[in-house]
Amino acid sequence: MGSVAHRARLAALLGQWITVSGLALAGCATPPPPEASAAPVGIVQPEAVAALDRMGTYLRSLTTFEVKAQTLTDEILPSGQKIQVGGTTTLTVRRPDRLRAELDGDERDVVVIYDGSTLTLFDRGSRYYTTVPAAPSLAQTVAEVERRYDITLPLADLFRWGSDSAQPRDLRSATALCLARIGDRICEQFAMQQDMVDWQVWIARGDRPLPCKIVITTTDQPSQPQHMAVLDWSLHPRTNEAMFHFVPPAGAQRIGIASSDAPSLPT
Repeated sequence: MGSVAHRARLAALLGQWITVSGLALAGCATPPPPEASAAPVGIVQPEAVAALDRMGTYLRSLTTFEVKAQTLTDEILPSGQKIQVGGTTTLTVRRPDRLRAELDGDERDVVVIYDGSTLTLFDRGSRYYTTVPAAPSLAQTVAEVERRYDITLPLADLFRWGSDSAQPRDLRSATALCLARIGDRICEQFAMQQDMVDWQVWIARGDRPLPCKIVITTTDQPSQPQHMAVLDWSLHPRTNEAMFHFVPPAGAQRIGIASSDAPSLPT
């Protein structure tokens, strides 16, 4: 099968793995401060940017973690009706060069494994997999896979916040809103606007400013689909080296994937 078809197949099975996303606005536990509710459209509030920076700095300080995301993703039927597709993504990371991500959703069951030199995507349903060379660090790999193969890894924004690729200059507005309870956590809600996307993030209060929930609305499409993730964190997960190495199971078939600047892998 040709590389274009391979890429289309992988794009289809990874279609739900857009960046962390959300739906269903949480209610406010306390009223928003007057200055927040009165902020005009287009204002980038320093306190909102500072909260994002603090969250990004803390996320980058974590060397090993596991995060489980319960997701809802809008999809558009040929009739134009918008439906929701649910899923669970579990991401286990050991910096600087190990990652395992598993997506168990309504439509797909996929595993991504990064071992420091290669990245493998395995569709458990079809039993197809592809393996590509990867950069020596996780942050580089996330960026390179998106640039070369047009694939955004699950929860990729966790590796961008606070970096040079996610600067306040990209924000058209940033607003601190209110407190909300996400599960048993008290979180601060923030709303941001960028070109083609509105997004919200709920950040845990205290000395562990982890994102608890994220909502992304794509605003350049008439249907304005939304994507949601509620995040549950473990900062001391049990890991072993085997979980970060892919061994093809019996009956698995390797396929190629087209690159923007390199020939596809042999089938």
